[in-house]
Amino acid sequence: MGSSRSISTTDGVNMLPGIKRRTLAYNDDVMLCLFELEKGAKIPLHDHPPSQIGYVISGHVRFIGATDADGFEAKAGDSYVIDPNVPHGGEALESSVFVEVFSPSRAEYRDF
Repeated sequence: MGSSRSISTTDGVNMLPGIKRRTLAYNDDVMLCLFELEKGAKIPLHDHPPSQIGYVISGHVRFIGATDADGFEAKAGDSYVIDPNVPHGGEALESSVFVEVFSPSRAEYRDF
């Protein structure tokens, strides 16, 4: 059996104003994170090598891309995929909670 981590019991990391992340579990191949955003919180445009798959538990988020055509909105019950190295960011239109899976895992999010 490969290296794995158990579910985090930490309170999470305040990444940016109004944005909290909890790394729940990971191994080298995949990572599960929970994000909580306050209404109006903004995720700056960025990109990363891991694939990203998300599911919105509650709220409403507008995702932005490198162009207006690359953006989309996701509400409670919606899921989405962001391919590797694709510029993206976002804004919480409502207080929102969502889970995201990254593959491979993101070394900078391994905080437990």
